Amino acid sequence: MKAEIFSIGTELLMGELTDTNAAWIAGRLPPLGIQLQWVSIIGDNLDMLSEAFIRGMERSDIIFTTGGLGPTQDDLTREAVAKAFGETPTVQEEVVRDLEEYFRSRGTDMPSHNIKQAHLIPSARFIPNPNGTAPGWWTQRDGKIVLNMPGPPGETHPMWEDQIAPHLRELITGEVTITRNVKTMGMSEGAIDEIVGEFFGHDNPYLGIYSKADGIHLRVIARAKDEASARTMIEPVE
Repeated sequence: MKAEIFSIGTELLMGELTDTNAAWIAGRLPPLGIQLQWVSIIGDNLDMLSEAFIRGMERSDIIFTTGGLGPTQDDLTREAVAKAFGETPTVQEEVVRDLEEYFRSRGTDMPSHNIKQAHLIPSARFIPNPNGTAPGWWTQRDGKIVLNMPGPPGETHPMWEDQIAPHLRELITGEVTITRNVKTMGMSEGAIDEIVGEFFGHDNPYLGIYSKADGIHLRVIARAKDEASARTMIEPVE
């Protein structure tokens, strides 16, 4: 299953914030059998966002997004998904009540602009967010899935672990990908290549070599029907 990630927000393009969500999500896709092919940073522009969703659904099975689910005018992820799917969002009264209760529990009234967080299109369902006011969207149609998550990691990570990953495990039945990293010290890249050269050039398991500031790293990557089988393939190389 092919996937891509959209990190949404003009503040990311301006360098005002560093995108950590994409790397965090990317590291959790291989064990689910999801092959990440594209990562994009997109500004808060409705036309650009909707075009990106249309293009993404042509080449990928799943699109993961973070950001753009807030209550302000420049939070346009929901509107862009609706435009890409050609569907009209409507207010879900039960979510309005949940939002009102969220603010009431904090001793204040809900600002009127937060009502946009209660909008939903027919092909989508809400992903609960107990850590903030922005519920996610799980949109699915014609074999394509778009998963919209909030930008703050403190909301994204729990939503992924509790709401998204468990459903993806049930949904995806293809190969999984497992990696094993081996760190070396005190040896050059060329010297290591001489020692483990017999393991290079194979597709599965694949061995990669990477020069980093703290030493030369070796990464063994295996694809198999399940995690146990993949680890069995990695073991002799390790």
